[in-house]
Amino acid sequence: MGWKGKEIVEANGVNVEELIHLLNKAYCDEWLAYYQYWVGAKIVVGIPRHHLQQELLEHANEELDHASRLADRIIQLGGRPEIDPKKWYELSSCGYLVPRDPGVDALLDQNLKGERCAIVIYKKLLDYVKGKDMITGHLIRHILEEEIEHEQDLEDIRDDIENFRCGGGK
Repeated sequence: MGWKGKEIVEANGVNVEELIHLLNKAYCDEWLAYYQYWVGAKIVVGIPRHHLQQELLEHANEELDHASRLADRIIQLGGRPEIDPKKWYELSSCGYLVPRDPGVDALLDQNLKGERCAIVIYKKLLDYVKGKDMITGHLIRHILEEEIEHEQDLEDIRDDIENFRCGGGK
């Protein structure tokens, strides 16, 4: 990052090294979320498998975009995104939930847990930079909005399945 941009962020009371650390944790979460969605789309079984596969792949691509944007911001702040995949799990706040059960219900529940964790993490990050770092704030607000949309998408699919099972889909 240019020294003036970093200076402005620091002058506004943000510990840039801590911010880089928090962004790197989110970056690791995004890589793990990407893989969790991607592999879930590959192994999912049950009805509505096809619809859930499409949704999981869409979410995977958005998580990958989040990782890319976070990496860019880390670099702008003078840091380096974590380049060792072995460390992603260690640094992750939300972790990786191994999809041991490929059933639609299990994958929905698993990915809802991941989205809810991400929402909490991004809300904390947004609070950390609020009024102090508009660039990072804008990025985090964008990602938070998409994570909230992901949660809603998954809840809607779960509700549709439940409605169908209860006879509403006849």
